[in-house]
Amino acid sequence: MKKIVYLIAITALLPSLFGCEDFLDTQSYTTKNSETFPRTEEDADQMLTGVYGVMNLIMDANPSVSYFLNAEIASDDRFGGGGTNDRGMQAVNHLLYTDRNQFLSFWRDHYLGVSRSTAAITALETMEDGDVKNQKLGEAKVLRSYFYFELVQFLGDVPLMTAAPANVEEAMESPAQSSQEEIFKQIGTDLWEAYNAMPSVQWNTHPSGTVTKWVAAGMLARVWLFYTGFYGKTALPTNEGEVTAEQVAAALKDCIDHSGHQLAADYRSLWPYTNSVTKPDYPFAADAPTWILDGHNPEHMFVVKHFGLSSWNGDLLRFTNQIALYFGIRNNGQANRYETVFPIGQGWGMGTVSTVLWDQWVADEPDDIRRKASIYNVAEEGEGYEYGGDNQMEETGLWQKKISPVVAYGKGGDPAALFNSFFSSTAYEGYPGDDFQCGNASDVALLRYADILLMHSEITKTADGMNAVRQRVGLPAVAYSEEALRKERRYELAFEGLRWGDIRRWGIAEQALSSMYNTPIYNGGIRTTIKPQGGAGDVAARYQATKGFFMIPQGEIELADGALKQNAGWEGSEAVFSSYAN
Repeated sequence: MKKIVYLIAITALLPSLFGCEDFLDTQSYTTKNSETFPRTEEDADQMLTGVYGVMNLIMDANPSVSYFLNAEIASDDRFGGGGTNDRGMQAVNHLLYTDRNQFLSFWRDHYLGVSRSTAAITALETMEDGDVKNQKLGEAKVLRSYFYFELVQFLGDVPLMTAAPANVEEAMESPAQSSQEEIFKQIGTDLWEAYNAMPSVQWNTHPSGTVTKWVAAGMLARVWLFYTGFYGKTALPTNEGEVTAEQVAAALKDCIDHSGHQLAADYRSLWPYTNSVTKPDYPFAADAPTWILDGHNPEHMFVVKHFGLSSWNGDLLRFTNQIALYFGIRNNGQANRYETVFPIGQGWGMGTVSTVLWDQWVADEPDDIRRKASIYNVAEEGEGYEYGGDNQMEETGLWQKKISPVVAYGKGGDPAALFNSFFSSTAYEGYPGDDFQCGNASDVALLRYADILLMHSEITKTADGMNAVRQRVGLPAVAYSEEALRKERRYELAFEGLRWGDIRRWGIAEQALSSMYNTPIYNGGIRTTIKPQGGAGDVAARYQATKGFFMIPQGEIELADGALKQNAGWEGSEAVFSSYAN
């Protein structure tokens, strides 16, 4: 029987099943059908809730197979890290694999998002014409493009779905892989249509986390840059033609002029370590403006929202910032471990930062406050730090600060007490817990206004946007050049999930990735250096073989009965990462 996880997700959204009670797992839809639902803005929001929820599923349920985390670790600026049992992350860092179904959850969850957004588009098209329809339909199209953009960047040729199957029999047929050009054509169509139709209103007109016209413009530019750069094209295809550089630049300028988005006055206040209960005890942040609360930040555009849980609840861990948990510092049993690395909290120790990035940053921009605002250097800020905590691997003494657990003093009125998350304080929405695994609830920004400015500079080859970003951190203006733009993106947007896509589309991935070799690291407290792993050659050879695309789950290929073909570079056993070779 031909059936893959992709099809299981679609079958759940067949038109004949639209009345199912558990469609969005929020309320009964037994009395609703395609003739009566959706009709109102509330109806549309109920439908879209299930689409937005998939973003949390991807980032929170199993972040080790999210695009964000893997793109960070695959890039030249981060290592796999983690403990000796976190071989999957270490494998990704070397473009290897530990399990032929390593990315099954990535595949399954993204196709769930595709299927839900496709079903929403089909239903929302029946609404009465007007701003509500244009807004909600645009949200669904942008979200579908988001799921497909991550799929095609990560896995290359994948099946393309633009309509739910008409019946179960049709759903049982395994779809063929579509070319990357076909998939980008659909992504381009969705984003261009969404941008042109969605209402032009201020960013805070809609609830925090809601996709807007300006998000559509930003995602259109991001997709355009990747497609034209990586594939050597001059425009992004759509069903009606193509989107040119001039059109993308105009959309970005529209956002700059009319969205109301703006840069935060102080770069440090973008990150949670400047919250009101942590920053008084943190010298680097003590003079910074207080952290701009989620939902009130004019620089945040496209975000994954997190709400927090009070305890670890089996397999039902949802809506907590698990990316932060994965990037926290591992505990080696020291009683005062997190006092010595204040304000960075406890986690799994993944995504350690390369010393190459720190050294290049010092050389390029020695006065750039963003370096210390983004990277925690234990040699400068940690007191009594000990390497090898809980068998930490690929440890460099550098940890990113942007998406990380944040600790604070003063729990229960005792200024000497250290608690696991500042969200435990009534200074932030009264969150009551103190669980390091579930206490991280700050949003993850997938798109910031700073990126709008940098993309506009890159597409127009002008320095205005780039220099606005530099001026915010007190750096002098520079003339536009490709080299200057690339450095600015690396430093402004470090650890925000973009570096991997940037080095791929700029055609510098092999050179950038090779820089990690001979970098000093500690494995389990033992000093060594980064070396090639596995039997398939160094990371440059692996990139040449794979072009940066990862492995399609082998189980899906087998179930598809010939409809799916494995990506180049992943067929043999030489790409297996079994254990770390020092």
